[in-house]
Order: sequence, then structure tokens, then C-alpha cells
Amino acid sequence: MVAQTPTLLATIDKVTKRLLPFLLLMYVLAFLDRANVGFAKKAFQADTGISDAAFAFGASIFFLGYALFEVPSNLIMHRVGAKVWMARIMVTWGLISAAMMFAHDEMTFYALRVALGVAEAGFFPGVILYLTYWFPSFARGRAMGLFYFGAPLAFIFGSPLSGLLLEFQGSGGLHGWQWMFMIEGLLASVVGVWAYFYLDNKPADAKWLSAQEKAALDAALKSEEMEKQAHGPRGTLAALASGRVLYFALIYFIIQMSVYGVVFYLPTQVAGLLGTNVGLTVGIVTAIPWVCALAATYYLPRLSDRTGERRLFAGGILVVCAAGIAASVASGSPLLSMIALCFAAAGFISVQPIFWTLPTGYLGGVAAAGGIALINSLGSLGGFVAPNVKNWAEKFFESGAAGLYLLAGTTLIGALLVFALAAIGVGRETRPAAAPASSR
Repeated sequence: MVAQTPTLLATIDKVTKRLLPFLLLMYVLAFLDRANVGFAKKAFQADTGISDAAFAFGASIFFLGYALFEVPSNLIMHRVGAKVWMARIMVTWGLISAAMMFAHDEMTFYALRVALGVAEAGFFPGVILYLTYWFPSFARGRAMGLFYFGAPLAFIFGSPLSGLLLEFQGSGGLHGWQWMFMIEGLLASVVGVWAYFYLDNKPADAKWLSAQEKAALDAALKSEEMEKQAHGPRGTLAALASGRVLYFALIYFIIQMSVYGVVFYLPTQVAGLLGTNVGLTVGIVTAIPWVCALAATYYLPRLSDRTGERRLFAGGILVVCAAGIAASVASGSPLLSMIALCFAAAGFISVQPIFWTLPTGYLGGVAAAGGIALINSLGSLGGFVAPNVKNWAEKFFESGAAGLYLLAGTTLIGALLVFALAAIGVGRETRPAAAPASSR
């Protein structure tokens, strides 16, 4: 076990304050640029004539390009460093997201969504890998929880922003959805340029850490790395062929089905509950479930860090998430449906930082670069499958609720798979000797 000395704890707090706000900003823009198509849905389809099936396919095809380039992108980042690679990712995805303003037909829509996925590939697993360079395992759940604030914050602030931009209809001769894609995409490119000057590849490169702080952090991280090398896969190919890694990928696939099966359609669902069109009012109300997700993502990963319990926390949260998704359509009351959506959003966001402590506690070195990318790559295909499966279920059963019931069922399967991690000896850590002072 890594000794949690005062110097080490103070260094982790310093790293947290320096890196997490910026990484959080990056994730807010990443999540907003991949999910804002849900806000554009109704107006975009009305202006372009794209069908529901074509929209579902276009929204989800993002994940095909994304999945295909995840592993090579993460391996490149491991070699060249986060400073250059994260900047490249953000600048290119921002420009392509802005180009969505020109998607006036199905083929252009499909092509730009694929290109957006290719450009963004490696961002998320790259950040997860980057956090392993800076945070020992006892503090990693809290750090990942703070990073995961990006998803709810993207909707708390991004939902009203997207709704407001949609109301720019006709300004400058552009549709509202064109303003939305252009402004939100260019914001990502600006932050990408900033990333090049702000990020440091590893603690040894950080001029804002003292020699003593670098030594304390380096000793803790090297101790953990030796443990991972002794018990986990040692190379890229070994990681990619690992049964545990593939099992983790299956769980993450199901989690992503829950996330994007709801996210892409949440504005439309809320508009239906309110009996109005998607705009600023819907944007503000849609932000409510993400406020709940923010609170859950703040407390639950910290509690998981303190207890050292990962498996039961993650499995239990997924059970609550499944119940929330199902109840959001089972209830005849708009108020109860919104409460259920709050539980669903809180569940599928807060479970993810806890989930990622499991593979990152098992993988080290270049195996971590490849393994984390593979888990995210295969898992992200859930974002491709979910909208199409949801659309199929609604047509097959001739019910607007069937798709969400199906997603609730798959989420429950994910919970069972997490509970079953005990069978392969994963999910329980030794209880930390002392929690970081700042987490109390």
C-alpha cells in the first residue's frame, strides 16, 4: 500500500487544483459537441427533411469512427505526450463540429458525424490514461469523479446555451441549429490551442511542482506501477487479448447504451413532458437531471475511495439507473417522470468514474494505453447501438416507451455483470489507511 504522507497528499491537492478544472472544461466541450445533435433534432429534421431512422443512424455513426481510432490514438499519445496530442484532438474536432452547420442532407450528416468521431477518438481514454500519470489509485476515484463533472456540466450550462442558440433562427441568414453547431464547435478549437500551452505531459515536466513534490508523487506512482506489472498484462497485445479487459469493455458498452440511449433523446422527451417545443425553456428544465448527476458524481466516487469498495457501489448504482429509466416512461405524471430521469442521469454518470478505477488499477505502462483505449473503444459502440435499438424497439412494439424499457433491461444486465466481477477477483481494494484530507 502506498504511504499517504502529508507531502504526497498536499501534492495531490495541488495537482487536482491545477489539472482538473482544465480537463473538466475540455470534457464539457467534448460532451457538448457530441450530444448537441439531440437539441438540434427537431429543427434540424424540419429544415433538412432527414427521417427519424436517418437521424438515429447519423447520431450514432459518430461512434464507429470513434471506436476504430481509439487504440492507435491512445498509443500515439503515450508516445508523443498529452500536450501535443490533446491539442490536436480538440482543434480538429472543434472545426468538424462547427462544419455540421453545412449538413443539409443525409450523406453530409453521416460523413461529418463519422469525421467527428475520428477526430475526437482518443480524447476520453487519453484523459483517463493521463490521470494515471498524476494520481495514485487511492485518489483516482475522486479525480475521475471531478473529471466526470464534465458531462452534467455540459448539460447544466450547455442545455440552456444550445436552446438559446436555436432561438437565433434566421439571424444572419442562418438557422438556429447552424448557429449552435458553429459556436459550440469553435469554442472547442480555441480551448485546444490553449491546451498546448497549459498541459504538462508528466509530473517531471511540471515547473509548478517542487523537487520534493515531484519525488513524493513519483515514488507513489512507481510503487503502483511495479504492482501492476507484476499482476497485469505487460504489453499492448497482451492487454488487447486479456479476458478481463474484454469483460470490462462489455460492462462499459452497456453503460454507454444507457447514457446515449437517454442523452440523444432527452430534450425531445422533456419537451413532450412539458408539451412545448425545444428551446430555452426545455433547455433549462433539461438541465435539472444533470444537477442531480453532478451531486451524485461528487459524493459517490469519494465514498468509494474511502471504503475501497468499487464493485458493490457500481452495481448498485446501475440498478438505480435501470429503475430510473423505466420509471421515466412508466409514470403518467410529468413530475414523477422528471424525478425518475434525475435518478437515471445521476446513475449513469456517477457510475463511470467508479467503473474506471477497476481497469486502471489493473493495467499499467503501455498496456494501460492500449487496454484503456480498447475498453473505451468497444464500450463506446454502445452509443452507436443504443439509438438504433431504441428506434427499432419503438417501431417493432409500436410503442414510444418500448425503447427506454429495453435500455432499462440492458442496464440491469450491466449491474449483474458488475456484481459478477467478484468471480474474477476484481472490485475490492484494501481499505485506505487514511483518506486524503481534502476529500473529507
